[in-house]
Amino acid sequence: MRCVPLGIVAVTLTLVLSSGSAAAHAQQEARHSPEPDSVTHDCRNLMVPMRDGVRLHTRICEMRGASEPLPILLLRTPYGIDGLMDIGGTLQALTGDGYQFVSQDSRGRNKSEGVFTMVEPLRRLGDARQTDESTDAYDTIDWLVKNVRNNNGRVGMWGVSYDGFLTTMAGVNPHPALKAISPQAPVADMWMGDDFFHQGAFRLSYGFEYSAMMELSSDQSVPVPIGAWDTYQWYLDLGPLSNIDRRYLKGKAPTWTAFVTHPTYDAFWQARAVQAQLQRADVATLTVGGWWDQEDRFGPLATYRALERSDSAGRNFLVMGPWMHGGWREPEARIPVVDPGTADGYLRSIERAFFAKYLKNESGVTVPEAELYDAGAREWRTFQTWPPREHVAQKNLYLRAGGLLSFDPPTPGETAFDQFVSDPARPVPYRARPVEETYNKRGSHWYKWEAADQRFVDGRPDVLTYRSGLLAEDVTIAGDVIARLVAATTGRDADWVVKLIDVFPDSMPGQWEQGGYELMVAHDILRGRYRKSFTDPEPLQPNTATQFTVDLHQQAYTFRKGHRMMVQVQSTWFPLYDRNPQSWVPNIFEARAVDYKAETHRVWHAPSRASRIEVSVLTGPAGG
Repeated sequence: MRCVPLGIVAVTLTLVLSSGSAAAHAQQEARHSPEPDSVTHDCRNLMVPMRDGVRLHTRICEMRGASEPLPILLLRTPYGIDGLMDIGGTLQALTGDGYQFVSQDSRGRNKSEGVFTMVEPLRRLGDARQTDESTDAYDTIDWLVKNVRNNNGRVGMWGVSYDGFLTTMAGVNPHPALKAISPQAPVADMWMGDDFFHQGAFRLSYGFEYSAMMELSSDQSVPVPIGAWDTYQWYLDLGPLSNIDRRYLKGKAPTWTAFVTHPTYDAFWQARAVQAQLQRADVATLTVGGWWDQEDRFGPLATYRALERSDSAGRNFLVMGPWMHGGWREPEARIPVVDPGTADGYLRSIERAFFAKYLKNESGVTVPEAELYDAGAREWRTFQTWPPREHVAQKNLYLRAGGLLSFDPPTPGETAFDQFVSDPARPVPYRARPVEETYNKRGSHWYKWEAADQRFVDGRPDVLTYRSGLLAEDVTIAGDVIARLVAATTGRDADWVVKLIDVFPDSMPGQWEQGGYELMVAHDILRGRYRKSFTDPEPLQPNTATQFTVDLHQQAYTFRKGHRMMVQVQSTWFPLYDRNPQSWVPNIFEARAVDYKAETHRVWHAPSRASRIEVSVLTGPAGG
């Protein structure tokens, strides 16, 4: 969910997830458990009034035969609540503890009244005439504690993806009854690192397909206008971005219009940057994310970091697991190469303990400050602060001549640079073709692409590869991962994609299919025009060595003894990201076909121009 929307969860709807894959086909894929009112809860649907008279469609499920008042767990979603309240499924760990469950269609979606605005910014404080997602949550909670039978006056909220954003917003100027929230895979900044842009590069396939799905109808009933199985070729044939609105959207998708009119990190996007709106940790918050989340890996980390600034009470918590978007709510969606089966343990221990502590006042319950899964070591690590402040050493992984990656810097006499031709007419695919539509009803590899074996691009002349020798001992990184490239181009603009990769041994007894596997551990992209400022882009000077900083965000991961570390550098990642024309155009959304030009890029690794990846290496016990 970026720019105006936010990421969707790539999960079948067995999970009460409203933020799962496109709701349109998610409902078709849902596995239906018995209706909650035939098992443990009696359910009813009604319209709850907001302060401006708009009514929101709400489903209330009250537990039968409870001997004491129970807390309320609320889920707000734009994806439709009918058929989603699977109390016997992924909420089963909480059902036995005793909760009143409530779900609600957010404003302007499905059966709720009003007008939907994607990732609506907060209203001006003191303006009683305005509403936003925070006030809608406040008014809903106020109504619930007065009208839900047998409640104890305590309310918790949770939600994945867009629902995670709605959960975060409920914690801003919260209702006094709101005691605990769990934003899961929440969007934080649609332009900087979540659904729609990453450091200035536009996420083409997701941005188009999600905005079309969400805004061509209020209930996802209008299909995305793509008729091809391999969308790589479809987007390539599409040509410049300007063809999308002219041919398909025709002004009916406000989010796409926002892309075109706000291509930079201007006031429009800054007002929707959630992390900038989180001034205080007013409510106990458990933020959850996945290291291999194809939509919102940036959001959970940014949300936790923003709240941590003011968390003097010690009630801001983080969980990052080996999961795709929302994968912890659906164990069957796990990624075997990184996850031996962790979702159930999280649901039954950490999430259950969190809500029990803050909604039921259970004594003796502890919640770890930061519980992060190290997929290389296959174990959970607990940190007292994140990123850790102790037992870490800052190190550089240098790109070296001859395709070498080393903690040792380049030496005089080495070849000064590597170069390649980046051709917008032949972009590097971001996953193996065919690249199915993001939320294709017949299935899509979109959900797990970040954990895909990167060997499918090995040997391409427009992908530079640097490998370490076999590791003599384990190397555990914990914290920020930042690429500092010294690079040049013959053009006036360029994208820089950097991937930090774990290369498995060729022989993997018992796991032969993983022999030589190239697993992305951290990765991202920077649009070169934003190297100095995300608000004021500038053309590059041709043939001039320039430093580019590509934030690969954070990781907690062990590169095991006998593995290799690898870095890949490229300039296209299609059609996940649009093609950079590589000539200078003020607004890439208005580029013409003639603006797209092949250019030669150089990546330097001389001693005075050393390209490198900055990592924090764990030197002692986790805890920081």
